[in-house]
This record gives sequence, C-alpha cells and structure tokens, in this order.
Amino acid sequence: MSQSSDPRQFRPHVPRNRDPILDVLRLILPPKGLVLEVASGSGEHAAYFAQNLRALDWQPSDPDQEALASATAHRAEASLPNLLPPLHLDVTAAQWPVGHADAVICCNMIHIAPWTACEGLIAGSARVLPTGGLLYLYGPYKIGGRHTAPTNQAFDERLRAQNPAWGIRDLDDVTALAARFGFALAETVSMPANNLSVIFRRGT
Repeated sequence: MSQSSDPRQFRPHVPRNRDPILDVLRLILPPKGLVLEVASGSGEHAAYFAQNLRALDWQPSDPDQEALASATAHRAEASLPNLLPPLHLDVTAAQWPVGHADAVICCNMIHIAPWTACEGLIAGSARVLPTGGLLYLYGPYKIGGRHTAPTNQAFDERLRAQNPAWGIRDLDDVTALAARFGFALAETVSMPANNLSVIFRRGT
C-alpha cells in the first residue's frame, strides 16, 4: 500500500492504553464468545485485542466510514480468524446490526459524543447482552461531580468548547442511567492518565 492510498488510521493514545486495558479485559471477559466493540475508531484496539484474546470472536463497529475503512485495513493486515469485518453501528439506532453479544466494550466514546450516545449505548447493550453479560467502558470520568485531575478538567473544557454537547461524564450519572436498563456497577479500576475502567453486569 502506498501511504497516500493507505486507509489505516493511527491514534497516538492506542499504544499507551492498549496493554492496561488488555490486562483488565483478560480478567473480566468470558473465556469464549462474541465481544462487540462499539465505536472502534481506527480499529487498532480491535486488531490488538483479537490477537491477544484468540478464544474470543471480536466484532468491531463504528458509525464513521473513514473509521470503518481504517478498521477494515487493520483487519486485513492482522489476518486473524477471530477478528470479524467491522460493521456500521449507530448507537442511537433502535436496532443494532448485532443481535447478541457476550460482552460489549466501548473505549473513549461517551465524552466525545452527546449524552444521547451514552443513552443509546446502554440501551443497545441491554438488548444484545444476556443476563450476567458484561458492559465495559473506558475513559475519563468525574466522581461525585468533581474531576479526578486538573488535566481532566482542562480536557473537559476543551471538549465543551469544541461542542457544548460533549464533555467528561459523571460516573454517578452513568451508573444511574445503566441501572435504569438493568445494569449494576460491578467494579471500577483506576487506569493510567486519570482514566477508569468501568465494569457493568446486566441483571435479570
């Protein structure tokens, strides 16, 4: 591939956060089944996680066509049987292109999207996950209405200046929303760069 025709995107945060995220995923994901990754972006995470979690089928998805092209190219390069072709998925849609998943993961989406995207993510996850199914979220959060670091506050201000509908969410608000759809907060794990792994389980 010439550089001009290479659709692959490379995000500088991915090499920094993929191993800490993988460490958590190894502990919490089921031993086998289908993992639906929502808002896969460049597709770098999908290729890396699929390579390191070979017993799981990995389904990347995104609403953006350039992101889907990038994820498709990363998939071709990885050549992994458990990495599925990326799907167009709008979290706010009433029906997703995946009817069932054993786990749903979403990294770095809800703070760079309107609140309706978070609502759609949790509502859709409730539709596709079984009882006990895992919903894993990664990114920065406020705790009790307060930022966890000055860098997060500055990041939040930049996001809101870019789009007033964006911004770092309060974990209490996300947990309350999840509870409305039958999810219970199972665990939070502190991650590098003042991020959190937030783990929900779907109840009955």
